Amino acid sequence: MTAEPYAAAVGLVERYAAAFVGGVPDRPEDDGLFGPASVTWRLAADLSAPVAGLRSVLIQALHPLAMAGVDQHSDWRRDPVGRLAATSAYLATITYGDRASAERAARRVRAIHEHVRGTDTVTGRPYAAGDPALLLWVHAGLVDSVLAAVRLFGTPPAAADADAYVGEMTVSAELLGVPREIIPDTAAGLQEYIDGVRPELERTAAAAESMGYMLDPAGMGEEIAELWQDLRDAALATLPGWARDLYRYPAPPPMTPARRTEIRQTLGVFDAVFMAEPGVLEARQQLALRMRSAAGGSGRRGGVVPPGTGRAR
Repeated sequence: MTAEPYAAAVGLVERYAAAFVGGVPDRPEDDGLFGPASVTWRLAADLSAPVAGLRSVLIQALHPLAMAGVDQHSDWRRDPVGRLAATSAYLATITYGDRASAERAARRVRAIHEHVRGTDTVTGRPYAAGDPALLLWVHAGLVDSVLAAVRLFGTPPAAADADAYVGEMTVSAELLGVPREIIPDTAAGLQEYIDGVRPELERTAAAAESMGYMLDPAGMGEEIAELWQDLRDAALATLPGWARDLYRYPAPPPMTPARRTEIRQTLGVFDAVFMAEPGVLEARQQLALRMRSAAGGSGRRGGVVPPGTGRAR
């Protein structure tokens, strides 16, 4: 596919904030797929979340069939920020929305996937966005990135909580049509799955181009562009060596305690900028209140339930 110029990354924080606010319900009918006592809610609120988001697209883009679907069927170049905002809105709804909202959002995504199919010009293989194998790779890239980012730049979870998070997140893959039996539900199982897919991965021209843009987007405001450089460095630091090798990125400088502290401070500034956007503070306060209530209330953990049922696991 012939490369087109990318549009400027204007309004990134504003649109990302609006996506988050739109995903947090004012009056939820229930606790949704995970619930305020879940590890998923806790990790989603970590300051390292923007690093996880950037890392996840770097990992996901290395699957040539997944990248071909984005390259051939999306408006990524014309509105890169819009695509990121749409993904953020979906994830916020799945994470924080009530069950009905999450299932509606997943149905919309499945309907879009029905029309995303074609042939990858690099491998010559056919692809379909609704293929459970591709959906599972995208899912794994996100879950693995959340854990990698929070371990290096956030509040690292205990091993049991890491396993709980991977297990909780299986419901999000199921919603999009991945059979339960093939979804890793422990951190070790997730790593084993990723290792098994690695022989299929490569840096296609589309992946190199789009991720080059993501690491250095044009058109940001000066303040956000400065912060983004630290986010970029953080995402590259969390990438496994094999992924950096595929992209042909140089090894990053050693992550010294001073540099880690500097990046954490940047994440705090980025979060403050995010919090200043309309509705974000109120949504955050509502979520914090529900989490405190769950922690001090019934002791019920998580509330994670399979799609289409009303019982907790």
